[in-house]
Amino acid sequence: MLKIIKKKIIITYELQSKISWACSFCNIKPEIIEGNLRIVEKTNLAYVEPHRVIIKGKLYLFFNDIDYFYIGDLLHKYPLTKLRDYIVDN
Repeated sequence: MLKIIKKKIIITYELQSKISWACSFCNIKPEIIEGNLRIVEKTNLAYVEPHRVIIKGKLYLFFNDIDYFYIGDLLHKYPLTKLRDYIVDN
C-alpha cells in the first residue's frame, strides 16, 4: 500500500506581501491557503501543490520564488507584476 506524506509549505513573506499589495488597491482581503509537498513514501515521487489564493471568487495559484502566477489551473502563466491588473479586470 502506498503511503503519501503531506508537508505544509509556508508562503514566503515576499510573495504574501506582493499579493496583499495588489489586493489593497481594490480593497479586497485575499483568502490564502498554503500549499503542500506530497511525497510518496519509499519512492522518489513528489508533488508540490501551489499556494491557492481566492480573490473575488476566482482561484489564483502561486509558487514560492516564482515570478509567475496561474488563474484556475496550471495551463497559462501570467507575470506576477500584472497581478493587480488581473484582479481589477475580473
